[in-house]
Amino acid sequence: MMTIYKWENGGLRESAEFAPSCWINLVDPSTTELEAVLTHSQVPRDFLTDPLDSGERPRFDYEDDSTLLIIHVPMPVPPEDEEESVAPYRTVPMGIIFLQHTVITVCSRATPVTTAFLDQIRRVCPPSDKYRFAFRLLWHAGVLFLRYINDVHSRAEDLEDELHESISNEALLKLYQIEKMLVYFTTSLKADTIALARANTARQMKLSEDDQDYLEDALVEYQQALETAQIHANILNGTLDTFASLINNNLNNVMKYLTAATIFLAVPTLVASIYGMNIDLPFQHSAHSFVIVMSISLLLAIVVGTVFFILSRKRKF
Repeated sequence: MMTIYKWENGGLRESAEFAPSCWINLVDPSTTELEAVLTHSQVPRDFLTDPLDSGERPRFDYEDDSTLLIIHVPMPVPPEDEEESVAPYRTVPMGIIFLQHTVITVCSRATPVTTAFLDQIRRVCPPSDKYRFAFRLLWHAGVLFLRYINDVHSRAEDLEDELHESISNEALLKLYQIEKMLVYFTTSLKADTIALARANTARQMKLSEDDQDYLEDALVEYQQALETAQIHANILNGTLDTFASLINNNLNNVMKYLTAATIFLAVPTLVASIYGMNIDLPFQHSAHSFVIVMSISLLLAIVVGTVFFILSRKRKF
């Protein structure tokens, strides 16, 4: 889908035609749309196709009079995804192409970054002021990163409360999915900050002081999001390690009690096995032999149980 926005009467207006100064937003564009943009802008073809690759890494590139900045931006996972209720966010590459008076954004998926940006920038900045326009877009992406990270942290805390009541495999798997998502966020944010820092020092981008201020504001948001994601990921990793230790400790306790019960029950079995042999044994001709043997078995079992109880109280078993 291709959407063109022109600056008219102090605001952005959607248009059906290209203009010398406009914002071209491409979302999973068709071949026809790509060819139309290539004809209008004369940018290298890979500048439009590289951001459509889901595995493309953030980078800064320059060729002729065109500048490309690829960053990762956050987006909600589609509702049909199985993990939507666990880790509801992911990152996708977005390309920002700077022309003389035009900004082109390219992304393989529709993201709330451009939507939120459009709602707030519609009457603030024309596309002809390309650097300020794009850096405000990046700032909105950084804000969304922070918002999503905090939302995921709240979900993780709810799962921790659930695990405090009862440790379940399902809750642990959900925490693991959230931890994995935070790792992806951290990796994307690290690469984004490197790409933005590279753009900030690039000689090809002749930035004014105001433009540098806007870029630094966006960089600060990304760095803050990166630090927040790392903190939450470390906390979640420690939480998972703690619950793993608790599970191992509970398993050890269960095995300890089962071992004690096995030894406790083995004593009567041992006595009964001895008196089941076809040899002369004490009390075998007594009328009370069964009571005597069972009393001996019970007495030995009580002694063994008392020993285990004392050792358990002294934490030696």
